[in-house]
Amino acid sequence: MKRNPRLHFFLIGIALFVAITAFAPARNQFTAAEQQQISIATPGLFDKSDAFTVEFGTVGAGDYSFPLPVGKAEQKTNFFLSIETKEGDAVKAMFDGVVRLSRHHSDYGNVVVVRHDNGLETVYANNAQNLVKVGQSVKAGQTIAIVGGKGGRAYCDFAIMVNGARINPSTVIDIKSHRLRKQTLLCKKNGSRVAVSMVGEKEASAERKCETPTSLDPSDELTYEQSKEFKIDLEKIACEHWAYPLPGSHVISPYGGKRKHSGVDIKTCPNDKVLAAFDGVVTLSCAHYGYGNCITIKHAYGFETLYSHQSRNFVKVGQKVKAGQVIGLTGRTGRATTEHLHFEVHFKGRRIDPAVIFNHSSKKLQASTLVLKNGRMTTQKS
Repeated sequence: MKRNPRLHFFLIGIALFVAITAFAPARNQFTAAEQQQISIATPGLFDKSDAFTVEFGTVGAGDYSFPLPVGKAEQKTNFFLSIETKEGDAVKAMFDGVVRLSRHHSDYGNVVVVRHDNGLETVYANNAQNLVKVGQSVKAGQTIAIVGGKGGRAYCDFAIMVNGARINPSTVIDIKSHRLRKQTLLCKKNGSRVAVSMVGEKEASAERKCETPTSLDPSDELTYEQSKEFKIDLEKIACEHWAYPLPGSHVISPYGGKRKHSGVDIKTCPNDKVLAAFDGVVTLSCAHYGYGNCITIKHAYGFETLYSHQSRNFVKVGQKVKAGQVIGLTGRTGRATTEHLHFEVHFKGRRIDPAVIFNHSSKKLQASTLVLKNGRMTTQKS
C-alpha cells in the first residue's frame, strides 16, 4: 500500500499538538489541596530564580482596588488586615487574577483566595456570601463577595500572601489612605521562607512629590507633605477624568449670596442625565433630608462632590464611578420648587464655591491651580 506523504505529516502534526497541549499549564485549574488550603505554596513560583519583583509603580488606577474602598482598616498581629464597614458592602478583588479557593472555613467563615499573575495571592475572609467560583477570572475592583458580620461588627479579614505565607500588608498598601505604594516589591526565597521588602522607596517618594495630578481618583492619589504646598493644576486634569455634572444647563441660583446657598443650582429639563464630576467612590446614595435623593462622591486630596434632588439615583454606596458616568436623573425631590440639580463641592468637609473648580458658562474646568497646604486650599490663576 502506497503511503500518502501529506496524510503522514498531518497525523504527525496532530500528535505533536496533543502532546504539547497535554503538558501546557492549566492556569484556571487547581489541585484539590489548592482548593481546600488557604496557605499553600504556589507551584513554579521560584522555578526560574530565587527572587522576583512586583512593580507597583506602573500599576494604573483601574488595575488596583482596595478590598473595601469605604472601610476603615486596622492591622492585626497575624498580618491580617481587619477592614470594618457596614453589613452588606461589596468586597472587591485587589488585582486581576483567578479564584483559587472559594469555600467555608471553620476559623475564617466564607473565604475567597485569588491568585494573581504578579506572584501574589490575596485572601478575603469572613464573607456573608462568596460570589465567585474556583477557576473564575476576576478583574481588579470586581465584586467577589458580600462582607459578613460577627459580634455586632461588619468586617472583612484581608491578607496578602507570597508562596502561602502572609506578608505585612502595610508593605504594599498605605493602610490609612488605602493607596497602593508606588514602589517595587522584592520577594526573595530564603530556605523554606520568603523575605519581602520594598526597593527604591526614597526614589519613588521623591518622584511622586514632583508629579502633577492628572485625576482626582482616590486610588491614584499622590503622596505629599501637608506642611508644604501641593499644587493641582486644573488644566492638567486629563479630559477623561472630569465632566461637567449637567451639560447644557444654566445656573438658576449661584453659590452664597444673601441666602448663603451651599452650592449651585443648575437646570436643563426633567429627568436629564446627571454625571459624576470626577472619578471617585460613592459614599452616600439615598433620600437625605431637604436634599431629596442625594449622592456624595469621595475624590482624592480631601475633595467631595454632592448631587441632589434627583428623581432617581443609579449608584450605590461603595461603588467606584468614573468621571462622566451617569449617576442619576434630575428631579425635584426634597425641598425643591422645580426640576434641577443642586451641586456642591467640599474640601476637607467644608463647602467651597463650585465656581472655583468649574466655569459654569463654558462648562469647563477653571484655568487655575489649587494650592493645598496644612489642610487649607487657595487658588492661583494659571
